[in-house]
Amino acid sequence: MQKSLKSAEYARFVELLAATRDAAGIKQQALAKALGRQQSFIAKYEGGERRIDVIEFIAIARALGTDPVKLFRDFVTRKPAPRTMTNKQK
Repeated sequence: MQKSLKSAEYARFVELLAATRDAAGIKQQALAKALGRQQSFIAKYEGGERRIDVIEFIAIARALGTDPVKLFRDFVTRKPAPRTMTNKQK
C-alpha cells in the first residue's frame, strides 16, 4: 500500500479541503488565525507536504463553516469539490 501522503486519494482529499476553503471565500491566513495556527500549516497540508489527522480535519471543517461529517461523506462518496464562482458567474 502506498503512503497516503503521496496517494491520489490523499491529493483528492486535500483538493476537497482547499476547494471548500475557496468556495467559502476564506484565505489561508484567515483560516490559520481561526485555527490558532500559522499560515504555513494551511499551505503545507494544501500543498501535500503535511498530513492532517481526524481531529485537525474536524477543526478545519468547522472553521470553514461546514459540517465535518457531510464533508467527509462527500469525500467518501466521491462528490466533486465545491467550486468558486468565476467572474463570469458573479
